[in-house]
Amino acid sequence: MGNNQLSVGIFIDGGYYAKINEGLQRLFSKQLDIRALFDYMRERIAKKSESRLEDIHIVEAHYFRGRYRASDAQDKNLLYEERLFEDSLIENDVIFHYKHLRELEKRGGITVIEKGVDVWFALETYELSMIRKFDFVILVTGDADHEMLAKKLNALKTKVILLNWRLDSQSSTSKLLKEEVGWHLDLGNESMADKSLFERICVNSK
Repeated sequence: MGNNQLSVGIFIDGGYYAKINEGLQRLFSKQLDIRALFDYMRERIAKKSESRLEDIHIVEAHYFRGRYRASDAQDKNLLYEERLFEDSLIENDVIFHYKHLRELEKRGGITVIEKGVDVWFALETYELSMIRKFDFVILVTGDADHEMLAKKLNALKTKVILLNWRLDSQSSTSKLLKEEVGWHLDLGNESMADKSLFERICVNSK
């Protein structure tokens, strides 16, 4: 990219993103609009870096999540909902990375195991940041395990933005992670400061 161009990589922890949407659905019958969210982040980066909006480019976006096998998803009536969400990812050029979920019977109940996704998220983010040399990396997560990822990205001299939305304890963000990043952006606080933002980046749940 030219001297005035700034590249952005976005990496989304799908489990955390789902918790935000579940909270928005429960409280407001809303869900995040990926395109509007990306546009808003470009605007914020342009303002923060004192750059022109047209010089801010989201060059890659990645989404990581555990998901059920097709037969299990069909049994749970999740196939259509998952496909609908994937359509929104595809329409916004988001690359999705999935590992199969496992269910284990434990203490008379069923425990869902999502194994390896967090490690994959961290490795892919770090590797791509080294190769692509992003000017900014946006982490959509709240997981304390990604504190070391933020440290490593800082060592690459990549500007790290942590994006979260605390709606309840399920979507809370690690204090250690917040302290490690250069810029922590809480969409809950942002939408309180700018009342039009909520309507802009959220749409009615389907």
